[in-house]
Amino acid sequence: MHLEINGWDAGIKFSACHFIPGHDKCSRLHGHIYSIHARIHGAQGERGMILDFVTLKNALRNVADELDHRVLIPGDSKEMEIELGDEARIRVGEKRYLFPLDDIVVMDIKIASAEELAQFILNRLLALIEIPDNVDAIEIGIDEGKGQGAWAKKEL
Repeated sequence: MHLEINGWDAGIKFSACHFIPGHDKCSRLHGHIYSIHARIHGAQGERGMILDFVTLKNALRNVADELDHRVLIPGDSKEMEIELGDEARIRVGEKRYLFPLDDIVVMDIKIASAEELAQFILNRLLALIEIPDNVDAIEIGIDEGKGQGAWAKKEL
């Protein structure tokens, strides 16, 4: 059995920009409207639920709020030089970026791809809520606009 949250329908969305070094098109700074989805696999617990929808949606909205209207910076990138001080200075090859610290979020990912974002959000969710013993697996999906996205899964 599983429960599912569709981020588009539930309003779990955020707008953000990113770039992917070395990619023909996506190496330029650009943005998306992202949506976060979840599938929670397991058995019904004591209260007849796998996991409370309210708890799950609130946690996913918190993550969306952390990322909303930010520049997503992969802190583990081998292709970027990141200097954080009064502002963020980022170098990628010949390109230079300067951002106010409040406009960015440095994430523990290697690249700001949908695949890495799905894994990042899954890890954030696991840090935000207590997962009951009846849950077997959690899947998190992230769409970069409708029709294209990636999913990450953790077996528990």
